[in-house]
Formats: sequence, C-alpha cells, structure tokens
Amino acid sequence: MQLKKALSVAHLPALPQSAIRLLELSKNPTTGPAEFAIPIEFDPGLAGQVLRFVNSSYFGFAREISSVKMAIALVGMRTIKNFALWNAVFSLMPNPKCGPFDLKALWQDSLRRALFARAFGKMLHLDEDDDPFAAALLQDMAVPLLAKEAPEVYRQLLLDRGFQNARLSTLEEQKFGWSHAAAGGIIARQWNLPEQFAVLIENHVAVDVWIEQRQREPAKLAVALSALLPSTSDSFWIERGEFETCYGRAAPPASPSVPAMLAQIDSEFEKFAPVLKVSTPAKSLLDWYQEASVGVA
Repeated sequence: MQLKKALSVAHLPALPQSAIRLLELSKNPTTGPAEFAIPIEFDPGLAGQVLRFVNSSYFGFAREISSVKMAIALVGMRTIKNFALWNAVFSLMPNPKCGPFDLKALWQDSLRRALFARAFGKMLHLDEDDDPFAAALLQDMAVPLLAKEAPEVYRQLLLDRGFQNARLSTLEEQKFGWSHAAAGGIIARQWNLPEQFAVLIENHVAVDVWIEQRQREPAKLAVALSALLPSTSDSFWIERGEFETCYGRAAPPASPSVPAMLAQIDSEFEKFAPVLKVSTPAKSLLDWYQEASVGVA
C-alpha cells in the first residue's frame, strides 16, 4: 500500500474554519489578544472550551476568567492556538471497527504522552514546551484514519503488535515501507498545521536517532521518548526497557527518577483529562512501571 495513495483516498476531513483562522493569525507576529479572540468568540462551542481550559485546575488561577481575550492574555496565543487545534483534531477522528483498536484508549495514551513530552521538554530547558505537548498529543492521529481505510490490514497489524511484542511503526515499516509517523506528517501539512508539528510527528518513532542528538534536538527527543510509554490497549508495557534506558541517558542530573516522573504525569493527567473530556485509564503509568518491574525482577 503506497502512503500517498492511501491518504489520497482517505477523504481527510477539513479543519473547522475557526481553527484555520487561528493558524493564519498566529503566523503574523503583530497579532494581539484582541484580534486573536475574534474567531474564538464567533465559535460559541470553542469559546466555552477555551474558558473551561483556562479555568481548569491545571493553571490554578485564583479567580474565574470569564473573557476569551483575558484568557489569551494570561496563557498566551500559542497555548490557546494549540488547544484549539487539539480540539479540532479530536472532533475529526473516526472510530473504525478494527479489531483491538480503541479510540478512547488512543486519546488516553496521547494525553499521557503529551504531558510527558511537556514535562521532559522542561527538564531539557526547552523554551517552548507547548510544541512537544501538541505534537505528542497528535503523534498517532494517522492511525484511526489509516485503520478506517484498511481495517483488515490494521486489525492484523494491531494483533501482531501483541503477539510479537513489537512497535506498530516497526510492523508498518515491514508491511508497507512507511509508518503512521510519516502519514501523520503528511496529514499535518495537508491541514497547514505549523511545520514544527509536522516535523515532530513524523520523527516520533526514531528515539534511537534523537537520543544521540539530545543536545541539538531536545524537542524531537521529548516527543519520541513519550511514544515509548505504555499503551492502554496492551496487556503489558512492551517498550518499558527501552524507555527506562533512554530516560536514564537523556535526563539531566538531579532529574526525577522514572517512578517519580511517571507519578507526576499521573497527577497532571487527573487535572487535565476532564478539560479534554478524556476518561481516566484503569491503570496508572506508575502501576504499569511497578508491574513491569516485578516481571523483570
């Protein structure tokens, strides 16, 4: 299956006009909060979501923020733009009937990975940790679209992932010569998402490359390392050993231990998930780690 052909027949949905307008405005460095607020205020659903987002415990403001313009001024246009994109993409993803595929589990995994990428980006002293967050959240957005177009093929790939204890991207490369990471990069560009998102998404399976370039490419490493977190749909943490090794090599001195870092992400998930209407998984990341540690011992 050729990648461009697969995507050409996938009938990609269009981004909402409000998200497209925000992307256009964000490219102009002279755009201010008042102008940026206009397309949000013209979309009552998005405006309500933005205000819930800014008033969530994740930010912890002492008083309620009731104005979209004030929300933008407080948390920044980049953060609001990314939030609008996350919501837009969430609303467009299909839920194909494809064996063990579970869209709810995909979003749970994606949010955990986004929070980890942001936290790890901060540890690496990234100036803009919102970009790794957004890219990690969207890193697997091509999977449901591809599964919808080729349900039987992806049903087998997802089953093989469990049988062979292999990454989905590895199985895709063996089957097609490309992976959902490359597909995600193409989709991001077709939607005119920021180029840095496309680059981070299409490189999220190459952790072995970015671990060697961790000083020059910290954002790529943060997103790629997040992709090694456990998948809610799996019976055990397949990439646990690789994750722990890479974390140990890349984390700066005096960084939290792996268990402490995972507990931090679990705590942030509890605060952030209700904002994106993502349910809490049955097993925490710390539970995954402790179960895997018992198995290794």
